[in-house]
Amino acid sequence: MNLSDLGWDPFFAQQFEPFASQGLEPARVALEHKTVYTVCGERGEVSAAVAGRLRFEAASRGSLPAVGDWVAIEPPLGEGQARIQAVLPRKSAFVRKVAGAETQEQVVVANVDTVFLVSGLDGELNPRRIERYLAVAWESGATPIVLLNKADVCEDAAASVADLEAFAPGVPALPMSAVSGVGLDALAPYLVAGRTVAFLGSSGVGKSTLINALLGAPRQEVQAVREDDRRGRHTTTRRELILLSGGALVIDTPGMRELQLWDGEDALQDTFGDVEGLAARCRFRDCAHGTEPGCAIREAIESGALDAGRLRSYLKLQRELDHLARRKDHKGRLAEKAKWKKIALQIKALPRTKRP
Repeated sequence: MNLSDLGWDPFFAQQFEPFASQGLEPARVALEHKTVYTVCGERGEVSAAVAGRLRFEAASRGSLPAVGDWVAIEPPLGEGQARIQAVLPRKSAFVRKVAGAETQEQVVVANVDTVFLVSGLDGELNPRRIERYLAVAWESGATPIVLLNKADVCEDAAASVADLEAFAPGVPALPMSAVSGVGLDALAPYLVAGRTVAFLGSSGVGKSTLINALLGAPRQEVQAVREDDRRGRHTTTRRELILLSGGALVIDTPGMRELQLWDGEDALQDTFGDVEGLAARCRFRDCAHGTEPGCAIREAIESGALDAGRLRSYLKLQRELDHLARRKDHKGRLAEKAKWKKIALQIKALPRTKRP
């Protein structure tokens, strides 16, 4: 397999130079299943595991390989596993906070050029969820595109596109149907040989069905949504890199019930540029957009120029980021304290030299 078919370019070639002299080989992570990976390179597909040194030195879970990553591997001996010795610097990474109370990052996909944020038109469009996905997508470094799937069961797909453009200005919204094939040709400009796209969204929106339509074969398992609440079932259970016949690479991902931000001050500016633009016109720099006089945001809401729900979404994500920053700072102080405690114990354990 040619590395360029997998998205290899001069950027990654330069990053790999220090590892070439060590007898290591470049490969791309195509599949992750707990602690076992499938990587693709000039040898084809091989099974691989993270080397103990890399796992020990990893600063966080985000430092370990993710689907889409380029890695330096120690080739397998015989039928054994390859060893992943290093993860090359990423061009982009869709990162979220892990589910639950733990303050830890999770790289969902890496080195993606375009993120397809998929939403189903078989129910009410959820602008707040799409805003959250857009915030993480902008922060990733990839270009976000919203795919409005299941247009075949929507009475007015054009109205849904107009609604989305109102709260996601500048982000293309493409209505389509994976079942009928209508609108799929609009994806052609993004499905270029050597480029990588990722399909992200909640369960049941049709990510795997779209990929099957692009493949022209039912490779990815799919299930129907529940009729009572239109909720999807987790069909895709792991992230996987797939090569299309035209040369583009796509990553299918499991539906995400929870998407918490990990970072994103700049992403909020991209996602809520209209809100922040209005905030800059408020009379007071520390305006809370409540009862303060001269609040441009409140005036825009009262005139109908800004949806009140959009402001609530912006403030909610801002509070989430502020809370996360405090959690990170506290975790950092604990880690620093633990490090110096360990150093003190090591010094204490050193043999004492006797004075003459």
